[in-house]
Amino acid sequence: MTSAQPPGNIRVLLAEDQSMVREALAALLGLEDDIEVVAQVARGDEVLDAARATALDVALLDIEMPGMTGLDAAALLRRELPGLKVVILTTFGRPGYLRRAMESGADAFLVKDAPAAQLADALRRVLRGERVIDPTLAAAALAEGANPLTDRERAVLTASADGSTNAELARKLHLSHGTVRNYLSTAIQKTGARNRAEAVRIARDKGWL
Repeated sequence: MTSAQPPGNIRVLLAEDQSMVREALAALLGLEDDIEVVAQVARGDEVLDAARATALDVALLDIEMPGMTGLDAAALLRRELPGLKVVILTTFGRPGYLRRAMESGADAFLVKDAPAAQLADALRRVLRGERVIDPTLAAAALAEGANPLTDRERAVLTASADGSTNAELARKLHLSHGTVRNYLSTAIQKTGARNRAEAVRIARDKGWL
């Protein structure tokens, strides 16, 4: 593949919980003369330790992982290792995920069905200081608008996904029963849902949670 390249190999940390997908991505990237996958993890909460233990240029993170999402891992890397470039790779082309990825400090956001050449080129481009965003997702994010949920509303709605009662949510989140009820009511209204379960589904589909 032809592309302007920085000198030396691009050292990559690959975080993906599905082993077959992770191995396939590592194999594809390994075909590039200037890219080397030097570390692999299957959990989001293993990303920071792996990044600290290995000299890296780029962390390539899936969004949906056990332990910690790729978005939260990206924010943690940005805070703890600000010089490390972060690329988010996801199956889910949700506009809300793109906005959250950018807010977390990610340098690139691509969907998994993008061609391998596009992913390799994105790694090179972020090392040149560029921000790389899937153009279809960028257009969808602009059309969708900003996430209407506040951080508190997102937290309460996410915690409610397991069917917890308001009283149980209040204990878990250290909030009053009335505060939990108000956050849920507002979240349901903002998502246009009929109940909390539907609000969770809509918010997840849009990438707001």
